[in-house]
Amino acid sequence: MSSSADNSIKMWIFDTTDGDPRLLRFRSGHSAPPLCIRFYANGRHILSAGQDRAFRLFSVIQDQQSRELSQRHVAKRAKKLKIKEAEIKLKPVIAFDVAEIRERDWCNVVTCHMDTPHAYVWRLQNFVIGEHILSPCPENPTPVKACAISACGNFAVVGTAGGWIERFNLQSGISRGSYIDASERKRGAHGGEVVGVACDSTNTVLISGGFNGDVKVWDFKGRGLKSRWEIGCSLVKIVYHRYNGLLATVADDLVIRLFDVVALKMVRKFEGHSDRITDVCFSEDGKWLLSSSMDGTIRIWDVILARQIDAIHVDVSVTGLSLSPNMDVLATTHVDQNGVYLWVNQTMFSAPTNKVGSYGSGKAIVSVDLPSVSSTEKKSLDNDFDKAVIIPQEVEDSSDLSVLSKQIPDLVTLSLLPKSQWQSLINLDIIKERNKPIEPPKKPEKAPFFLPSIPSLSGEILFKPRESGEEEKDSQGGETEKSKRKAEFPLSQFLQYLESAADADNFAAFTEYIKELSPSTLDMELRMLQIIDDDDEEEETSKRPELHFIELLLDYFIHEISYRNNYEFIQAIIRLFLKIHGESVRRQSVLQEKAQKLLEIHSGVWQKIDKLFQSTRCMVSFLSNSQF
Repeated sequence: MSSSADNSIKMWIFDTTDGDPRLLRFRSGHSAPPLCIRFYANGRHILSAGQDRAFRLFSVIQDQQSRELSQRHVAKRAKKLKIKEAEIKLKPVIAFDVAEIRERDWCNVVTCHMDTPHAYVWRLQNFVIGEHILSPCPENPTPVKACAISACGNFAVVGTAGGWIERFNLQSGISRGSYIDASERKRGAHGGEVVGVACDSTNTVLISGGFNGDVKVWDFKGRGLKSRWEIGCSLVKIVYHRYNGLLATVADDLVIRLFDVVALKMVRKFEGHSDRITDVCFSEDGKWLLSSSMDGTIRIWDVILARQIDAIHVDVSVTGLSLSPNMDVLATTHVDQNGVYLWVNQTMFSAPTNKVGSYGSGKAIVSVDLPSVSSTEKKSLDNDFDKAVIIPQEVEDSSDLSVLSKQIPDLVTLSLLPKSQWQSLINLDIIKERNKPIEPPKKPEKAPFFLPSIPSLSGEILFKPRESGEEEKDSQGGETEKSKRKAEFPLSQFLQYLESAADADNFAAFTEYIKELSPSTLDMELRMLQIIDDDDEEEETSKRPELHFIELLLDYFIHEISYRNNYEFIQAIIRLFLKIHGESVRRQSVLQEKAQKLLEIHSGVWQKIDKLFQSTRCMVSFLSNSQF
């Protein structure tokens, strides 16, 4: 085994006749800090280009699939010319774009290299550089600074430092025309350097940004100028989101501006960075905008709310970032760091919470240290990270529930639970029948000795008190009906949460508790309240403690349906509740009144939701059958 400063580890085997070693296997990464990164293949791979002149494909799942894209016989040519491999490789990549739609047909990656008047194409299916070289404006060659691939994967658009923008066919490498603004002093698209180009999802328009602060919208096919606007200061970078039609521009004044390309006006403006902004990227759904800066911060902006929702500070400044399409992993590169760092989206893997203050505040900046390869620093790093990550555990007040329900009128709020958890409540009988063991359980030879206790579902042992006749007489005079019920009927944790929530008229803690229960445990808790003695008279049955808790459950359902919270989860519990206690509700007049009130509230909420469903369905049907 051997390792070197080129960030690689190699395994050699001595199996030749002359005793010389040969390379068996190796693992390697960038030998110099990477500059550009981009997720690929639905987040399974990361494309990375570094200052070591290497263009690499990293696998997020399995490191064996990571490899460097071939630049065609570099080692062989270096050995023949007796020079280093790095001198033969292409210059470092400063920008690239990729399209997955044409991966199997032809080259699907375009790269721009430092101080190079050409753009190169790559074929990721074969992990090799393509046969075509894109050379814009051969009469006046200038370094290529920006590139983009159309949504169809057929065209590549490149922009140069001289303000020239030209379109090429990726299959043949032939030029398909240039974009020229007649109002510019010199012939070209911009008067200065082109800092970015982008294509929309239908090949209708092309957006380009110049260093002088001008953004222009072109007719993609006709190559004519449609509109333009001025930022007011020098542009550094532009990023376009094809699905929501928003263009993010980064300027020298440390302000991120969002423009609506169709309406041709600024819709958002984000301020907060105190140093040069290095990179920005949209989330896949276009609701988040992530930005990094040399001040060491990564900020997440909510495009809809128009405010910052999260910010972290790292000890090494971020130079590039990319968010996976599933929004679960963030990849970053840092100054003087050869690795690509992965960050997990905590909201995707932590328990859901309805607390308004836990999301969307963005006031505090959390400081996090980068992971270290040194084992001595691992313990201190874990302690710092545990201090940095704060998971809210407090339960919200009843006032927060009303605010949350009134944020979006006439809509319902889902519980964010996994679909399998609340669907299992509905199909629990089928699941139990399917998982029923073939052989009956065997009885142990000698039964163990148990203390006389009352078991509970929470695992706590509740010893039955020994009551004398005198104690009973004394207690009858001072005890209330509620305390009698507690003495006769042991309360599990489920019932304790329910009763305390009903007394406080705040069911938030009870809701969070039952969300954490498994479907079988919740089913057992509801069945423990089942009234089995059907032969009793109605007056005796009405005094049973089970009836009191069934009434509290109906009050809970009425409360949640009226506030429209945890809608799909509550629907599943109501169905299971009626399946178990439907006969008891039918027999008792008090329960019938509660059930009637629940039906009226539920019908009113569902009618509004169903009306929205029908309206949306009609609109989608109309648009799908229309020809524009």
